[in-house]
Amino acid sequence: MPPNTTSSSGQTRGKSGRKKGRRARLILIVLVLAIIGGVGFGAFWTIGTVRASFPQTKGSVELDGLSGPVDVKRDANGIPQIYADTDEDLFMAQGYVQAQDRFYEMDVRRHMTSGRLSEMFGKGQVDNDEFLRTLGWKRVAEEEYKTKLSAETKKYLQAYAKGVNAYLKGKDGDDISLEYAALGFSNDYKPAEWTPVDSVSWLKAMAWDLRANMQDEIDRSLMTSRLGPQQIEDLYPQYPYDRNKTIVQEGEYNRTTDEYEQSGGTNASEGGSGLAGGATAPDGLQSQLSGLYDELDDVPTAVGVNGNGIGSNSWVIGGAHTISGKPLLANDPHLSPSLPSVWYQMGLHCRGVSDKCQYDVSGYTFAGLPGVIIGHNQNIAWGMTNSGADVADLYLEKLTGDGYEYDGKVRSFTTREEKIDVAGGSSKSIVVRETNNGPLLSDRDDELVKVGKKATVDQDAPDRGDGYGIALRWTALEPGTSMDAVFAMNKATDWNGFRKAAALFDVPSQNLIYADQQNNIGYQLPGRIPKRGAGDGSLPSPGWDSEYEWTGYIKQSELPYEYNPKRGYIVTANQAVVDKEKYPYTLTTDWGYGTRSQRITDLIESKLKGGGKVSTDDMRQMQLDNSSEIAKLLVPLLLKIDVADKDVRDGQKLLEGWNYTQDADSAAAAYFNAVWRNILKLAFGNKLPKELRVEGQCLYVEPVDTTGPADEDRRVRECGERDADSAQPDGGDRWFEVVRSILDDEKNDWWKAPGNRTDKPAKNRDELFGRALEDARWELTAKLGKDMDTWNWGRLHRLYLKNQTMGTDGPGFLQFMLNRGPYNLGGGEAAVSATGWNAAGGYTVVWVPSMRMVVNLDDFDKSKWINLTGASGHAYNEHYIDQTDKWAKGELLDWVSTERAVDENTEDTLVLKP
Repeated sequence: MPPNTTSSSGQTRGKSGRKKGRRARLILIVLVLAIIGGVGFGAFWTIGTVRASFPQTKGSVELDGLSGPVDVKRDANGIPQIYADTDEDLFMAQGYVQAQDRFYEMDVRRHMTSGRLSEMFGKGQVDNDEFLRTLGWKRVAEEEYKTKLSAETKKYLQAYAKGVNAYLKGKDGDDISLEYAALGFSNDYKPAEWTPVDSVSWLKAMAWDLRANMQDEIDRSLMTSRLGPQQIEDLYPQYPYDRNKTIVQEGEYNRTTDEYEQSGGTNASEGGSGLAGGATAPDGLQSQLSGLYDELDDVPTAVGVNGNGIGSNSWVIGGAHTISGKPLLANDPHLSPSLPSVWYQMGLHCRGVSDKCQYDVSGYTFAGLPGVIIGHNQNIAWGMTNSGADVADLYLEKLTGDGYEYDGKVRSFTTREEKIDVAGGSSKSIVVRETNNGPLLSDRDDELVKVGKKATVDQDAPDRGDGYGIALRWTALEPGTSMDAVFAMNKATDWNGFRKAAALFDVPSQNLIYADQQNNIGYQLPGRIPKRGAGDGSLPSPGWDSEYEWTGYIKQSELPYEYNPKRGYIVTANQAVVDKEKYPYTLTTDWGYGTRSQRITDLIESKLKGGGKVSTDDMRQMQLDNSSEIAKLLVPLLLKIDVADKDVRDGQKLLEGWNYTQDADSAAAAYFNAVWRNILKLAFGNKLPKELRVEGQCLYVEPVDTTGPADEDRRVRECGERDADSAQPDGGDRWFEVVRSILDDEKNDWWKAPGNRTDKPAKNRDELFGRALEDARWELTAKLGKDMDTWNWGRLHRLYLKNQTMGTDGPGFLQFMLNRGPYNLGGGEAAVSATGWNAAGGYTVVWVPSMRMVVNLDDFDKSKWINLTGASGHAYNEHYIDQTDKWAKGELLDWVSTERAVDENTEDTLVLKP
């Protein structure tokens, strides 16, 4: 799903070979180039081959293990609604139906989570598997299943697995998916049965993608090779609490933990809010972590973020401010685009809710996971965004012989051996070593050893000898109860039940918003969030010093919440949860900067002005808002720049009268975003170390150890090393804040840029802006043509949907078969309609609103939803991308959930019989 980066030049271990083996998210082994002795594709893959894996959606199927008949009703978009009489039958049917549509996707993901990609895709995935085995997701999931999950949850997981395996029974690979037919040309891989642990492991992958600020921790450390402490501080400004509102704004501290437990696990009170934040001093450890960054970023992603913190929107408005008189709740998680979409829409309905059948829920889930992750039942609705809580820390470890140093003594490693099987090759065994802080990531790559050799530490650090190791402490490496939380949330009927369910949702930490039919709205921050001794988690910590250990976790009773605030609405869009001055714990040092959340707040306030009311369609329109906040700040200044070149002036004139909206057909949006990209490049990007700049983009720079005034004769050629989708400056709202903070300081050093063969040096802000106007004009001339009448933002800002295995690195004909697009999109970086792009790398869309939904608590059948692609994972099925065009246009589908409405919208019915 998300981007990958390459290693720094000159690294050992065959850098180019390693890159080719691991760059793609899920790299396929090379298929037979001539497909069996040069015989053509058509001779082997007929229409029958392609259609063989399509699901049966009508008639009946007998399944061993059901206690009674189950109806699977699909609408015109192939979205299933399942009706059963027992919980076990309901979840068994869910497993069967998801396997019908998405088993190949499920199979790839379970191989990823268990570190077994090499079994499917060959030796190119061995490095990934080594890293994933070192993390040990499946081992943790197995322990979680054995020791943490409730008996009821285990029963549901077993039923789900039984349904998946009922679908697999008697099928060959090409009966399951086109991709297996392709794999059949190159190896004899056969899918194994599904297990309950396969589902639990998936939650670990989800947590990995949403693990908060690890990339910022690495990037800050990387910057030390070229930037000083004040310069780094400039690039990570403080959250603007005075301008962009936090999520939790009203209320008081929670009661004590004892009072909380005595009250049955909730602190709900009308108008009350639980608060908790604050920060400790940074530990000062800094290191050049390019090898670690490469290792982390090469790991395949699950839900599509890979730790890059790209965000999501959700908000809820109370009934006093809606046309219906009941709450409205909106959610659109922003994730890397994938085909099929990471989300799977469905309804799970007991024909009669009772003790033996407890669920009547509808919404979005993941293929491979029972239950519903985001959605509503017949009483409440909920949504999620990533909280950004810092739940993972890197530790430098002093390795000594067969152990590691801790408080002046040597401790022995915890070790285990892992065997990796490889399709078409020999198996490989590795030894995983762990310290008290977690697994040693540096054991997996020679480049990580170099990190330990280069790390900058204070004078009290132990002698580095051959270098320090790097260990990871992360909350998801401890067994938890998140799977229990899914089922508890699905059947919660009120705020108290919802908060009890949230208390089980230990990883990943998410912003949870809530609404119910009794006209209540709420917010809860759940999660296992660490308390730290010394340090604040913003930089790697010294593992040899017990002062830097985690000292426990913030209690559930102390986590922020808000219930029925007086303002009548709650907005979460990855901004700060609570003002740090009002909270005794550090949740993170790296919030999103609140650009989207404040824009949503302003849109709501504008609608409510003068007693206005909000409709379902108003919520949809807010989701599509593509206004550029950075354009509002910069365009007035850009229009004042005196431009000599007529062609550049013509570009500048595009910005006159522009309303700052980034529609796909807007020439002004295209030109402004090109100017913004070039401002960032000149002011910041060209000054960053090579580890953060785009791979292959080369500059002549002063050597790192240079002192005194700049000397052009001493400059050396230095090329960037990071994938274009994850390089810096990425142009997100952190960079909005960086630019805002120095905008009035026209002679700030950041505005100075050296000259080149054609341009004079920029000595101040306006000279740099002038160069950016000029560079953007010629960049777009090259990309879009000289005639500005033909320019538009969508021609630059394109979405490509790629199958995440063979669609990225398979043979050309397979990529043609499996991939779709491009789609020309509006929206942009840090806009509410967050079709994100990375300013360092280009304009291509790198993340999207992966789905959109609006829940109407007055009448659930008037709710709306859309998915990025479709229900099916089968390339030529009619539901492969049947929602994409509507999604791109900002349309929503009707989302019905009552049995009467479902029946009216049913196109196909399949009966599963015992």
